[in-house]
Amino acid sequence: QVQVMESGGGSVEAGGAVTLSCAPKDYARLSGCMAWFRQAPGKEREGVALSDSDGTIRYKESVKGRFTVSRDDAKITFYLQMTNLTPEDTGMYFCAADFYPPYANCANVLQSPIALDAWGRGTQVTVSS
Repeated sequence: QVQVMESGGGSVEAGGAVTLSCAPKDYARLSGCMAWFRQAPGKEREGVALSDSDGTIRYKESVKGRFTVSRDDAKITFYLQMTNLTPEDTGMYFCAADFYPPYANCANVLQSPIALDAWGRGTQVTVSS
């Protein structure tokens, strides 16, 4: 089973920026559908952004204009660039991928991630006011 690993979390002040990275462990490619999720303490996990190899990109409404998701298939790395961070962005951020069939309808995975089959352990992002 392919695993993915996140990196790049940390603590920043409000208004700051953080870039997260995600890469599969011992695997030579990204999956077609890749996504970022987050979970704040005491809250449910929520979808943040997705990228499909067909060019589809989606964002959670509250991060539009501040977060940018991208993928570098040559470097086998998936990114989430976060700017103008607020304390409400604090949480554990998870990378998820879809390596095995049945494959997800990627455009919907932020709301319905059940078909994503590779999840990282998360990286913490803390934004102080």
